[in-house]
Amino acid sequence: MDYGHSEPSIPLALKILVAGGFGVGKTTLVGSVSEVRPLHTEEVLTTAGIGTDDVLGIESKRTTTVAMDFGRITINDDLQVYLFGTPGQERFWFVWDELAFGALGAVVLADTRRLADCFPSVDYFERRRIPFVVGVNRFDGARRFTPDAVRQALDLDPNVPVVSCDVRDRQSGKHVLVALVEHVAAKRGHPVPTR
Repeated sequence: MDYGHSEPSIPLALKILVAGGFGVGKTTLVGSVSEVRPLHTEEVLTTAGIGTDDVLGIESKRTTTVAMDFGRITINDDLQVYLFGTPGQERFWFVWDELAFGALGAVVLADTRRLADCFPSVDYFERRRIPFVVGVNRFDGARRFTPDAVRQALDLDPNVPVVSCDVRDRQSGKHVLVALVEHVAAKRGHPVPTR
């Protein structure tokens, strides 16, 4: 018997990881684009991390993610994007395999003052063949480089997008996520609408 009511559909969920080195802006990106209050697993940096956590260039950093950050963006009634920010320090990388399971792709954030810090993230996603884009976070006072210069410095494949961003700005953060979705669609052979 049909009473004119349709069954509510369960929205499709896409999982995106936000990775990169310690202090690169992963927590800030998740927080700036999430439509819900993001879940953060941050703890205060203590003297126990001296010699383990390299804070050179980010001396003002006072907290660190110890498990993950989580946020959500609703695209429409049928599609939601879940964001998982990974911890940046090597001692927490064991969490990455669990977070990466079922991920559509990843955003690897880079800080040009500490560019080498994103090599482990790039390597992780390349080895697992998880599509990714590099978001170059524009820190105040940091030197600016062209996307091609960053691509060359990181020895990226020519098809990996490199996008400049300010993760504090919601629109800029969304731009990086759109670049990832377009990259994944292109890799899968789906037409990508022009903006």
